[in-house]
Amino acid sequence: MIRVLIADDQGMVRTGFTAFLSTQPDIEVVGEAVNGAEAVAQAARLKPDVVLMDVRMPVMDGLEATRRILPGIPTKILILTTFDLDDYVYEALRAGASGFLLKDASAQQLVEAVRVVAAGEALLAPSVTKRLISEFARLGGPRAPTVKRLSDLTERETEVLALIAQGLSNGEIAGQLVVSEQTVKTHVGRILMKLGLRDRAQAIVFAYETGLVRPSE
Repeated sequence: MIRVLIADDQGMVRTGFTAFLSTQPDIEVVGEAVNGAEAVAQAARLKPDVVLMDVRMPVMDGLEATRRILPGIPTKILILTTFDLDDYVYEALRAGASGFLLKDASAQQLVEAVRVVAAGEALLAPSVTKRLISEFARLGGPRAPTVKRLSDLTERETEVLALIAQGLSNGEIAGQLVVSEQTVKTHVGRILMKLGLRDRAQAIVFAYETGLVRPSE
């Protein structure tokens, strides 16, 4: 059962999302929060698997709430946004968010997004990925402190990380490298463990920040 906390200051959004998700046999909405501070408190108490987090909320915004939630519990954060090209895309991923979901997403898209993020996958729409890449291009070159950590990876793991950063799924990576999908999953797990990353979203950020993958690629 995937346990979900919904954090949004709009009552209609919380009610609608709760109604959609509650119809699924594998998802349980365990709580709601009307602002970031309440989301932090609820997450600490309920320890949900996934938090649907609005960014623009009173008292404390969703980015700060994300930063405060993630160090303590193994919760995945799915950012809710009205526009997929908002300025906080990069900062949300650096804060540890696992992906983005538009508020006007269909009920099926919402359900699938929760499942994807709960499974440890990144949820980045193509338009969001383009925004992220352009932000890396604007910020300039790789960051030296993180480059050294690449040496912890084997040659094949480095290759897999580069393909993750290009948005390929495990199946697509397996096809490109001519290995089994299970082998790719094993590589991904080792990459995350060696680099101390939470999920694929953070792996994408890491790959661009170290210069392993360039925005033009």
